[in-house]
Amino acid sequence: MTTLTASGSTPAPARRPSATRGLVRTVLRLHRPALYIWAGLFVALAVLLLWLYGPGTDAAAAAWRAYDRCAKPTCAYDQDAILRYKSYTLYASLALTFLPFLVAAWAGASLIGREMESGTAQLAWTQSVSPARWLAVKLAVPATLVTVGTSVLVVLHRQMWARGQGRIDTAKGWTDPFVFHANGPTTVALALSGLAVGALAGTRLRGSLSALVVSVVWTAGVRVALGFGLPYLWPTVRTVTGLTQDGPTSLGITVHTGLLTSTGARLPDPLCGSSHNTECSTLYHRLDAVSFYTDSHPQSHYWPLQLMATGLVLILTALVLLVAFRLLKRDTGSAPRTKGAAL
Repeated sequence: MTTLTASGSTPAPARRPSATRGLVRTVLRLHRPALYIWAGLFVALAVLLLWLYGPGTDAAAAAWRAYDRCAKPTCAYDQDAILRYKSYTLYASLALTFLPFLVAAWAGASLIGREMESGTAQLAWTQSVSPARWLAVKLAVPATLVTVGTSVLVVLHRQMWARGQGRIDTAKGWTDPFVFHANGPTTVALALSGLAVGALAGTRLRGSLSALVVSVVWTAGVRVALGFGLPYLWPTVRTVTGLTQDGPTSLGITVHTGLLTSTGARLPDPLCGSSHNTECSTLYHRLDAVSFYTDSHPQSHYWPLQLMATGLVLILTALVLLVAFRLLKRDTGSAPRTKGAAL
């Protein structure tokens, strides 16, 4: 029987909370310790990078200026400031480098693997949440936090690194493997890749420890493969120098070096040195070599290399997610009906 209001109209039914919204709250509540750890790690790294950007860089740069102006056998300069800058910048770069491994380990072991192992995921599927929606929300919440947090840390790291260039003699260059990735979006892409493979490993292996191991190993494999393939993601610039030089000259990331003959053929660099050396001159004459050559990437190639690498990792991440959802759908069949539909 329908009850009418004083105006004769039927009251609107009370709005039920969205199942997706409820699942988001559940994810945040279940993984509150991980959220606190992530927030603490973010704040600690942000504070360190901001300190390095300001007082840390200024103190180290002043110490280097004092050292460079020194004309006596012994001079007073703040060596501790230089050593602190060198150590802390290394720690910051390493922390950003290993951040994707932490995300992969947590995603495989705690976010997905533990819930599959304990049956919590299967229990959620018997309610009003389909397996696909469950996995989508489980990934969307941490993906948002990881993307935003890691992006901010990468920007801070790049600003810190740029401020020390040309002012601190021991500052790492852009070609350093840790600096290269910590300064750009490949770190964010690798973190998302770790999250995706953690989801795939967790749903397939249904065990927290095994999913953790597979996720970390996969992320390490992607990182190593990216290191080997990176120089070949963008055309190189060739630098040609005379044989009177000590050897080939690189502009940044070296891909190939060697000798050029009078016909334009390329030969491996015999590592002899300058043609001013009689033995080297004789060797080059016998090889018909006329110059050294180097195929390398200058600093202007940093962003093309970064964007190409980031794009490849994101494509791989999308493929991993596609496989995870397809296999989950195959294993669970059609989504369970809600309680309202069953009535």
